[in-house]
Amino acid sequence: MDTEIAPTLRRLYFTRFAFALVWAALLFTTASSLGPVSVALLVLYPLFDVAAAVIDARTSKAATLYVNVVISLLAAAGVAVAAASGIPAVLRVWGIWAVVAGAVQLVAGVARRGLGGQWAMILSGGISVLAGASFIFQATKDGASLAALAGYATLGGVFFLVSALRLRTRSVAQAG
Repeated sequence: MDTEIAPTLRRLYFTRFAFALVWAALLFTTASSLGPVSVALLVLYPLFDVAAAVIDARTSKAATLYVNVVISLLAAAGVAVAAASGIPAVLRVWGIWAVVAGAVQLVAGVARRGLGGQWAMILSGGISVLAGASFIFQATKDGASLAALAGYATLGGVFFLVSALRLRTRSVAQAG
């Protein structure tokens, strides 16, 4: 893989880390109910993922990431519709999105493993698949909450931070 994409991926990963932390903090404060703010946040997250996937795909020429664009657009629409039915419906849609997007991230990370810093993306993709399944399961329980989504975004953000730092380390090591 061409290591010239590392600087762009590094910036993108840092941005995704910061967005995830801010988003998670905002969602956590509204996680007990579906109001206008929480619904807007829930729709915004997959739309941000669309923008990030487009930047990533254009930078790395990874056609697989365009699958993620479509999946995330469908997730944003699905979450908007599901919000009218309540938190369990949102958790089901989010869970399906997390499973599918996690599998795509896992494949992209494996394909990029020679670039460095991708073990975190591989691990994150796998965890996303498992987390998505847990969201679907949580939707069947009484008292379902959106708080787990804030934790999911925070952990995903940490994985992006780790990858950004590893990409930087690898780029610096190669420059020297």
